[in-house]
Amino acid sequence: MPQDNDNPLNPPSHYEQALCCIEEQRYSEALELLNRCIETKRYDPPALYARAVTNISIGAYRKAACDLMKTIVLDPGFQQAWKNLGFVQFMLGKEEAALKTLHKGIAIDPDYAEIYCVLGDAYLDLGEFDKAKEAFEKALHLEPDNPEPHSKIAMYYLARGDMKGLKREYELLKTLDASLAEQIGTLFFDTP
Repeated sequence: MPQDNDNPLNPPSHYEQALCCIEEQRYSEALELLNRCIETKRYDPPALYARAVTNISIGAYRKAACDLMKTIVLDPGFQQAWKNLGFVQFMLGKEEAALKTLHKGIAIDPDYAEIYCVLGDAYLDLGEFDKAKEAFEKALHLEPDNPEPHSKIAMYYLARGDMKGLKREYELLKTLDASLAEQIGTLFFDTP
């Protein structure tokens, strides 16, 4: 039977409240609620993951990494945790660990487009342009209508000085994500 979260006799759980706080960028409240959830149930992958995402949002990467590793141990198929752990490791300057983590995540689910976007970002930052392009193209192949891979390949074109490629992606993004296209257009093209 579905819960009615507007019913005062059945209030939303701490976890549901925390997700609302994260959505509203009220991170301190979200952390407090998620800590309560984890105190009650120490091995709860969704709560650990949500706390990790909250810590990423406030730049507490080491804390996020701990929760992401716990999440992966408890649920090795939790793809978002692999993706975010790779991101966090990269942000902490652990490039080799990040690449290993992202490749492990890909080995578990080679059809998860978002992990290729993070992998491509890592390769782009390392100056490994061919590998970055390959990762972004894989993400595009998997999800051709997802604006994120298009924005990533646009940044690849920008890094390579390929304004024609950037313009192509800008035009595609106009139909996929107008606000993202507008950001690119405002920065790099004469837009009305």
